[in-house]
Amino acid sequence: MNIRSESAVRVSRVSILINLLLSAGKLLAGLLARSGAMVSDAVHSASDVFSTLIVLIGLRLAGRDSDREHPFGHERMESAAALILAVVLLVTGLFIGYGSLRKILAGGDALVVPGVPALIAAIVSILVKEGMFRYTRRYARALNSSALMADAWHHRSDALSSVGALIGVAGARMGLPILDPLAGLVICVFILKAAFDIFRDALDKMVDRSCGEETEAAICRCAAKHAGVSRVDLIRSREFGDRVYVEMEIAVDGGLTLAEAHGISEAVHDDIERSFPRVKHVMIHVNPV
Repeated sequence: MNIRSESAVRVSRVSILINLLLSAGKLLAGLLARSGAMVSDAVHSASDVFSTLIVLIGLRLAGRDSDREHPFGHERMESAAALILAVVLLVTGLFIGYGSLRKILAGGDALVVPGVPALIAAIVSILVKEGMFRYTRRYARALNSSALMADAWHHRSDALSSVGALIGVAGARMGLPILDPLAGLVICVFILKAAFDIFRDALDKMVDRSCGEETEAAICRCAAKHAGVSRVDLIRSREFGDRVYVEMEIAVDGGLTLAEAHGISEAVHDDIERSFPRVKHVMIHVNPV
């Protein structure tokens, strides 16, 4: 496993440990305080443990070297893990939404006033999960990992759901018990939104989307600055998981020998891969001017 994958795995392990402790604490507080919103929030945190395990597996698989069956590597396993995570979030959100809606429709005895432990648990959860979001997002950006970024937003959705739980519990204690299950519905919306965003991003990376016009233009400028390159005739890129493959055609003096033209293309190839860490490989074709 490469250094990038090892760093991502280390972040995932930290997430699993913190989520285990946090979900247990929120579940205990929710049961003691008789808060449906806090119990729902605890379920959300528990789902984070499962989702991070999925991310961990995906990262380990994505970090494998190329082999005979997978000559281009295994990077798309990271996007596959993000897709699974999106489905897990979707199911979790629907489950929480269903439970909250059932309590609202039942009314009466189903609406209880939560205790103080639910308030404390909600505040602690907001602080911890927002901290985990920032920690995981920082590494996701540094490593350019879609799976880690998906996990980071899972932390943020949990922080937002805890905000909803806090509002619901506080409102219920102020004489509006229906706010507790209503907060559960708000949590449901946040989770479903996060699931959609993660699914869309992972799917884009599974269908060979280009790396974007801005990045392609920067790659062209990198190639064009080399002595001997008259112009860039063509560039095509495709995202393979969180890495990028580039196909490029450059024009050089038609009177150059094969060895000289090859030397120019090799220099361009090495410079692009060195200047753009996301680029895993560049295929360069040389045209005569």
